[in-house]
Amino acid sequence: MPPRKTKNGNGQSELPGMPTMDNLKDILWKSADKLRGSMDAAQYKDFVLGLVFLKYVSDSYTERRNAIRQELIADEIPETRHADFLDDPDEYTREGIFWVPEGARWDDLAEGAKAGSVGELIDDAMDAIMKSNPALTGVLPKIFNRDNVDQRRLRELVDLINDARFTGHNGKTARDVLGEVYEYFLEKFARAEGKRGGEFYTPASVVKVLVEILEPYKGRVYDPCCGSGGMFVQAEKFVLSHRGRRDDIAVYGQEANERTWRLAKMNTAIHGISADLSTRWADTFYEDKHPDLKADYVLANPPFNMSDWYRRTDDPRWRFGTPPAGNANFAWIQHIISKLGVRGTAGVVLANGSMSSKQSGEGEIRTALIDADLVACMVALPPQLFRTTQIPACLWFFAKDKTSKGGHTDRQGQVLFIDGRALGTMVDRTERVLTDDDIARIANTYHAWRGTKSAREAGLTYDDERGFCYSASREELKQHDEILTPGRYVGAAEIDNEDDEPVTEKIKRLTGELYSCFEESTRLENLVRKQMERLDV
Repeated sequence: MPPRKTKNGNGQSELPGMPTMDNLKDILWKSADKLRGSMDAAQYKDFVLGLVFLKYVSDSYTERRNAIRQELIADEIPETRHADFLDDPDEYTREGIFWVPEGARWDDLAEGAKAGSVGELIDDAMDAIMKSNPALTGVLPKIFNRDNVDQRRLRELVDLINDARFTGHNGKTARDVLGEVYEYFLEKFARAEGKRGGEFYTPASVVKVLVEILEPYKGRVYDPCCGSGGMFVQAEKFVLSHRGRRDDIAVYGQEANERTWRLAKMNTAIHGISADLSTRWADTFYEDKHPDLKADYVLANPPFNMSDWYRRTDDPRWRFGTPPAGNANFAWIQHIISKLGVRGTAGVVLANGSMSSKQSGEGEIRTALIDADLVACMVALPPQLFRTTQIPACLWFFAKDKTSKGGHTDRQGQVLFIDGRALGTMVDRTERVLTDDDIARIANTYHAWRGTKSAREAGLTYDDERGFCYSASREELKQHDEILTPGRYVGAAEIDNEDDEPVTEKIKRLTGELYSCFEESTRLENLVRKQMERLDV
């Protein structure tokens, strides 16, 4: 009789005695955290995520090997010929599975760990897997046999991962579970690293807003500063949740940081995404790795107010004006627009200053973008979504075609403004997240305004909502000097006589908003001082 299944707190089926999915991730994280020792945070991240990836490729290989064996039995292939298929790398790679040579498989490592040479074994396994899979060349970390790695604790972690039950979680395969573990670890590392974590991680709820608005059902998806690949993972989840297939989208990306590029390569691989992230890392402004790409969708979270960037004044991407040397916001915008196909759309996370700045020609560039009718929607985000920075952020959405093609509502000459500053829920003292209802409210508002297929099927219609959304004409934008801050257009929400927000939460929210203003004020003050220093007085 099969073991009786129970339900965890999320309603997921689990086997008796098995930790829930959340508990499994928490156990693995706490155990991995013991290995921190004398490593710096960045190396520690490579260390743990590399080990999880190694487990993933080995489990994927084992699952495929077992499937091949069952196929051979079903086809009545003589057992004497099984090895010809089981040991043929093509039988794995054509299914998107990495070939793992003998000696590099997880069972070999788990057995070898008992002998005490685990660090050397893992480094050798990483090397063997990279040599057997050109797509992983230079990607996997070989840092496990160094003096600063506690080999005893490394053996404990290998034993723990070896003993953990990665199957039986609501019918998910071991590969799917390990993919969730990898995402969970990325988020935990981003929090642990603070400001530096923002270099490789965008909060999941923000990514979901981008994806739910763009709806990348099929086509080419691009991210010019892809971090650890979170945009791609969420785009893939969107496709699969709408009964699509992984190969419905083709993924392209670029990343300037070597370590982050490695994370992205592993993250996309662990989710089964065939991504073209080039053969190595590179600065998008200095060396565009996808010069001829025309994308259907662009999702990006560039570094906020990037002041140290490669700038050529004669760059053909600057169709709407040359961006200032001290801030790359409008350089990112123009690069992204240069990548859009005929009906391409884009969603970009930027600092709030991009909506209103008029210094160093930024106002003229913004006006040119509006005149070209490329700006479709602006979303003001609530504070404290980004643990890594207090700079307030917004979302820009661009569309190359705002006509009625495809049954859409003709929105030429109009821009939708959504003020989401009051949305979100505090998950702890310092961090806010957008709930599924918040995300749906923003996305549904956009789709109702644009008249997309999903809105028509759901029967959604658009109306301006005071304090939340407003569709502005080109003339109205001109009256506001082409400043694109949603609060200027949506107006103030009607005051409810009953304020049911707890005082402690209101103080936390207002304090966070005040700190955000302080930080932006300091940034602007420093900028003004630099400009004053240039004056010959």
